[in-house]
Amino acid sequence: MKEKNEAGFHYLYDHYSGALYGVIFRIVQSKEYTEEVIQDVFVKIWNSILQYDSTKGRFYTWMINIARNTAIDYLKSKGFQNELKNQPLPDFVYNSAELSTTNKTSDFIGFKDVLGGLEIDKQELIDLAYYQGYTQNEISEKLKIPLGTVKTKMRNALIKLKDLLKDYQ
Repeated sequence: MKEKNEAGFHYLYDHYSGALYGVIFRIVQSKEYTEEVIQDVFVKIWNSILQYDSTKGRFYTWMINIARNTAIDYLKSKGFQNELKNQPLPDFVYNSAELSTTNKTSDFIGFKDVLGGLEIDKQELIDLAYYQGYTQNEISEKLKIPLGTVKTKMRNALIKLKDLLKDYQ
């Protein structure tokens, strides 16, 4: 990838597109929008590969952060917001059956089971932040708890999650 080898890009896409697609889909909740965002994600990965530093974290984590941030940026973009306003109601009403992530094909690493090892309040924080794209300030407002409490609980949740995930490496 760092040598801008096209074969490296194909390997990356073949092996990671499914996982990144799942992360993006959980945030944007639309197949059409997910396909747009995933293209942007791979372009960003390709263009910023030289910024990746293996001493700061795993490559997979770096890519997931790019995917998550790109999906959140997409949802907050004026173009997306205007598009939602211009759609007829049935096109953007939440369809829980279509968007359900309870089937095992979309959770191929069993992450839902791993999250089950966290306390309910920490599961909610992870869901709001990483799957629904809320910022810590937005979580604070939504749950009506102080921002400092959100930050502390989120940090504790991530530490516990890291501990739970070490068996999966």
